Amino acid sequence: MGLLALVSVGGLLFDDRVLVGAPIWAKPFKFSVSFVAYGLTLAWMLSLLPTARARRVGWWAGTVLTLASLTEMVLITTQVVRGKQSHFNSATPFDAALFQAMGVTVVVLWLAALVIAVLLLRARILDRATAWAVRLSSFVALAGAAIGFVMVRPTPEQLAQEEPATLGAHSVGVPDGGPGMPLTGWSTTGGDLRIAHFFGMHALQLIPLLLLALSALAPRFARLADHRIRLRLGLVASTAYTAVFALVTWQALRGQPLLSPDGPTLAVAGAIVALALAGTALALRTSPSTSPQELAA
Repeated sequence: MGLLALVSVGGLLFDDRVLVGAPIWAKPFKFSVSFVAYGLTLAWMLSLLPTARARRVGWWAGTVLTLASLTEMVLITTQVVRGKQSHFNSATPFDAALFQAMGVTVVVLWLAALVIAVLLLRARILDRATAWAVRLSSFVALAGAAIGFVMVRPTPEQLAQEEPATLGAHSVGVPDGGPGMPLTGWSTTGGDLRIAHFFGMHALQLIPLLLLALSALAPRFARLADHRIRLRLGLVASTAYTAVFALVTWQALRGQPLLSPDGPTLAVAGAIVALALAGTALALRTSPSTSPQELAA
């Protein structure tokens, strides 16, 4: 994936073709970078499995996931070289066959990730804060990946056509390829399911990174040295992250751009922030059973 990212950078620099409103090499670049982060994080998580049996099952699940990811990227890059749309493309029998093959690889990838998530859920990891960060982030990432299954549903406009050239879309309320945000390309005129897809999947990195940051700060802040406080903060962060994921999914399904929220969206966002701040304040409260000497240790 790292090599493909470099190839994609070359494509962005020297291939000026545009497809569905974006540089044609933007998709393999974003996907390959995402898979780099995804693969490195899962490799670290698999290293936390405590028993030989769990590590063996995890090795097979990780291998299947890797092969499915590689197949997915080969199919996407093939369509880029051909100058064709990879996702939702049913213009010809060959294009439709490639997209169906991509669908199979995504299902295999998702099931392999589910196996790893279940292994992590059952594993007895010594640090409880890290354990729950790993478990919760893996399930939020699964939910984020599952947004891809929502995207493949035909839109009402496509169902009205006898032989639509595309089946499915990431935009809601507007056609794919319209005005988008810089860098991400997320729609600025309608809902965009890629936001929830991206946000959910990268819980796998962001939630454990928060716990690692708390652990790194523990020598400087005595309260964070208490593993129970780190656990509570991790649970608050995971809950808030899940709530934001649900919010951006709901916002996209209503055909609403990310940067143009309506009253209900702002109200829910405000409630999430308020509850997260209240939860953080409660999490930082010192347990009555914890002495000042223990906190200072």
